[in-house]
Amino acid sequence: MILAGDIGGTNARLAYFDVVKGKFSLVSVTIFPSRNFSSLDEIAAKFVDTMGVVPDVACFGIAGPVLNGRVETSNLPWVIEASKMSREIEVKNVVLINDLEATGWGIAALDDKDLVRVNAGSGVVGNQAVIAAGTGLGEAGLHWDGTQHHVFACEGGHTDFAPRNELEMDLLHYLTVQFGHVSYERVLSGPGLVNVFHFLRDTGRGSEPKWLTDEMHETEPAAAISRAAMEGKCSLCEQTVDIFVSIYGAEAGNLGLKMLATGGVFLAGGIAPKLLSKLAEPFFMQAFLDKGRMRPLLEAMPVHVITNDKIALLGAAQCGLSKSVSPVSA
Repeated sequence: MILAGDIGGTNARLAYFDVVKGKFSLVSVTIFPSRNFSSLDEIAAKFVDTMGVVPDVACFGIAGPVLNGRVETSNLPWVIEASKMSREIEVKNVVLINDLEATGWGIAALDDKDLVRVNAGSGVVGNQAVIAAGTGLGEAGLHWDGTQHHVFACEGGHTDFAPRNELEMDLLHYLTVQFGHVSYERVLSGPGLVNVFHFLRDTGRGSEPKWLTDEMHETEPAAAISRAAMEGKCSLCEQTVDIFVSIYGAEAGNLGLKMLATGGVFLAGGIAPKLLSKLAEPFFMQAFLDKGRMRPLLEAMPVHVITNDKIALLGAAQCGLSKSVSPVSA
């Protein structure tokens, strides 16, 4: 039995997988609101106690850089240590990996039904890249050694936001006043979508209707903005999402180049599946391909949106099984 976790700034998803003859079977999954708990240890202990089964190995994909079995989460006030959690839940083998690394581990297990194609590409086997906008912006790579892919994490979402036109230069200036350093995550995330919306509103590029103001106070602001845009109810929201999608395409193309991702670029996370019709419009791929002399290379890269919301859990389970031969000392 494997305990797998997908730990984000909004939700912590924990699941049990049973492994029989190399096949993973989902036994149970529970979603915990991350900010309702003081630590991941508390969540994991509650889950294990409720299930009444102690797993053989546990692997958690966590939003944040993992160094030497320890991570300070990017969007939560948590410090997570594999050795401490091992003692807390009484599991000898505890593995911590980055959440996008967990997603990378799960890609090989995806079926066609789990993917929506944005660009066909040429389908050449090679490196792959994963980018995921959600509560934050995660990125990861999969190196192809000629036989198999090797997943590695990075913190590319925190690199400098690079504006490509006068509007985005104004956006950068607006965000610099607020935050000082402006990363891609300040734009390409749930909070980032709200940042873009506020920029357009505050610089006189549109007005915020009262009904939307009320809805943004009652629900998650990013969800209210994207919903209004997709339903065509608010021109300011539509402009916001168009800018977001274009910058998403630009950074996905940047990542494709950096990883030389001839094997494909995959969009994961909670936002992309909700914007499928927008991603199919020209804004995304135009920005993805607009890299000067490198355009032919990017045209050959397949681009897909991952719609399976359990991919990081499945990937964590696969990674946990693979790395369980190196137990953590409690």
